Amino acid sequence: MLIRILNGLLATATLALLGACSTPCDAPGGLCAPLKANTSVPARAPAPLAAPAPAATVQTMPVDTPGAAVPAAAPAIRIGLLLPLRSDALGPPASALRAGFLAAWERDRAGFTVNVIETGDAPGEALDAYMAALRDNDIIVGPLARSAVGAIAFSGAVNKPTIALNHPDGKAGDVLPPNLLVVGLSIEDEARQVAQWAAAEFPGSSALIVSGSASWQRRIAAAFAAQWKQLGNKADVAELSGSGGYLHEHGIISLKTRIDAEQPTLMFAALDADQLRQVRSIVGTALTTFGTSSVNPGTGQASALIDLDGTRLLDMPWEVDPEHTAVMVYPRFLGSTRSLDHDRLYALGIDAFRIARQVALKPNTPFKMDGVTGRLSVDFGQGRARFSRIQSGAVYQAGGFKLVEPVR
Repeated sequence: MLIRILNGLLATATLALLGACSTPCDAPGGLCAPLKANTSVPARAPAPLAAPAPAATVQTMPVDTPGAAVPAAAPAIRIGLLLPLRSDALGPPASALRAGFLAAWERDRAGFTVNVIETGDAPGEALDAYMAALRDNDIIVGPLARSAVGAIAFSGAVNKPTIALNHPDGKAGDVLPPNLLVVGLSIEDEARQVAQWAAAEFPGSSALIVSGSASWQRRIAAAFAAQWKQLGNKADVAELSGSGGYLHEHGIISLKTRIDAEQPTLMFAALDADQLRQVRSIVGTALTTFGTSSVNPGTGQASALIDLDGTRLLDMPWEVDPEHTAVMVYPRFLGSTRSLDHDRLYALGIDAFRIARQVALKPNTPFKMDGVTGRLSVDFGQGRARFSRIQSGAVYQAGGFKLVEPVR
């Protein structure tokens, strides 16, 4: 769900490979009260901007960080980071994720080594690399492509803790290996969370779901609708056609006529930010509008984005809460391919390391983490692999975000 990804959609080939990702990987682009940080590093002033970590194939650095949680005499825990860095389509997003992972490792590297394992696009190549990585590492993080995660998940080879960065290919209901924890970004999960937020704020109300024709838009429209109806509410769907990322004006005019006649309580926008601007420029801004991270236009364009004022959306703290305790301590991503999508993958890399570190230090122990991608809950080990992420709620106003606590 990711998304976007919109104002920054990845190329079509990339979308096909990253399939089920959330915002950064499969589509274009609520305030949660900060929890106590679950890292070993206390909060401090915002870190200076820094360039992405060097692209070394293998990263091994001395164990010398003060305050390490691992005794100096203990052997280093080896983490294998498996990414499609040799892929033309997935190389840039994989590089962004690697940079975030290594930025987090630099902050808490005592007792850990990170071995970066490069692959291409092919699922078979990723599986071969994974099998080799099992011999030389204690924990594997990756892969990133949905097809590669599926190849590993259903190979029967997952015998060490593995933290997948995307949701696997496979049939609904397939049982994943107990040693596989999926932490990928999911725009469908965001849509379900938005439905819970909107239903709690407007109980018993009617929602108009406005969707584009892209597959990711239909998926989040369906996810919102299913959750909305499960909560006992009524929803109707209006799908708008378009081309080149823009919606056809005649469809939006018809939508306005429908809104005027039916008077829905709220609108859920399964759109990207530019498309939502198109819609609201014609139908107006009076109808309360909710969306996922796909409608996040980014900041700094206040004068050009007034049509989005008042839009309520979910996104990760990394994008909407720069003063968040965990967000402040990491450098921002300054890669040459920087976009909202790559920025979210960088943030996913940060949390992926933090999760792997906690799993290694306290195996079989459930934990919660105030992550840069959301409030995380992990229960991994002894035959269990459960993960959840709650994103931050925000209202877009004058080119920035006002954080809110979504009603749940």
